[in-house]
Amino acid sequence: MRELLAGEIRRFANTCIWSLQGWRAAWASEKSLRQWTLVNLLSATLAFTLDLSSGERALILALGLIVLAAELLNTAIEEVVDIVSPGQHPRAGKAKDCGSAGVALAALAGGAAWVVILFG
Repeated sequence: MRELLAGEIRRFANTCIWSLQGWRAAWASEKSLRQWTLVNLLSATLAFTLDLSSGERALILALGLIVLAAELLNTAIEEVVDIVSPGQHPRAGKAKDCGSAGVALAALAGGAAWVVILFG
């Protein structure tokens, strides 16, 4: 039992390390991730400044994190596409465009939540 628990702790620690490495790599190379992070910091500040319910705050914070997750996944898609298809290819472009559209939809969801919360 002790070995099982130690193994799970090691796996969790490795997962945290790999996730941090991914964040740092994307942060260093992706201006859009830095921009969305700034937007999220401003959004979170506003969410805690305004008189919002706990549920409204949670929704705003969760959607902000989803935008960041979508941006990271989009970055991953772009990196893999660039390795597999270094030249111009319509399907490579489609994959990248779909990733970008996913980020846009997540951002629109966050914006829509703000509009509904602020204007009912």
